[in-house]
Amino acid sequence: MKLLIVNPNTSRPMTEGIAAAARAVAAHGTRIEAVCPSFGPLSIEGHFDETVAAAGVAEQVKRHAGPGAVEPPDGIVIACFGDPGLDAAREVSGAPVLGIAEAAFHAASFLATGFSVVTTMTRTCVIAEHLVQKYGFEPRCRGVHGTDIPVLALEDGGAGCVDAIEAAAREALVRDRSGAIVLGCAGMAALCAELSARLGVPVIDGVAAAVKFSEALIGLGLRTSGHGDYARPLPKTYLGWAAPLGW
Repeated sequence: MKLLIVNPNTSRPMTEGIAAAARAVAAHGTRIEAVCPSFGPLSIEGHFDETVAAAGVAEQVKRHAGPGAVEPPDGIVIACFGDPGLDAAREVSGAPVLGIAEAAFHAASFLATGFSVVTTMTRTCVIAEHLVQKYGFEPRCRGVHGTDIPVLALEDGGAGCVDAIEAAAREALVRDRSGAIVLGCAGMAALCAELSARLGVPVIDGVAAAVKFSEALIGLGLRTSGHGDYARPLPKTYLGWAAPLGW
C-alpha cells in the first residue's frame, strides 16, 4: 500500500524528518511518499498560518489524490497537529485521511484514562483545545501545555529540545493527573521513544499513530464516505492564485 504524508508547512527538512518517522513504523510493503505545499508558511504557529497552510494541504491532496492523479495513495496523513485542511482532504479523496492530532487522541485514549498534550508555542494551545472539543475528547484530555519552542527548532529532530519537552511533560503529568503524553507537533516525532523511556509513561506521536491506523483502515477495506458533507467538491471556477484548485 502507499501512504501520502502531507506536511502542511513548507519546511523541507521537517518534511524529510516526518517521512523518516513514518517509515520507521510503517509495515513491510507500505510505501511512504512525503510532500509539502508549494506555498505557505515555513512553520505553523497561529491561526493565520494554519489557514494558509490548509489551502496548501488542499493543493497537495488534489494533486496527488484528485481526479487524474497518477497512482493515487491508499491513505493520506495530514502531519501537523492542528490537522489543517483535514475535512477538505476527505472531500477530495476516497482514501482514508487521518490527521495526527485526531489519531494521537484516539491512541492515548486506548492507553490511559486521561492524557496531556505537550506542544510548541503557548499561543497555539487554543488550537489543540479546539480540536479536543471537536473530536469529543474533553473527558480524556486533561490539559494542553506549551513549551514556547519554535517549530523550526525541531527541524533537525528536536534533540536540543528534549529536556524542555521532558520538563513540561513531567509537570503536566503531575498537574493534570494524566497517564500519558501526546506530543503536539509532528516535528517532535523523533523524540517519542526517548521521552517515553525518560518519563515511564506512554508517549504518543501522532505521525506514527496515524500511519498505523491508516494501515489498519486500508487493510479492512474501509474508505472515506462520499455521502453528505464528504461528497466530492462541486465543480466551480476558482480565481487568482487559486485557479489551479478549481474543479
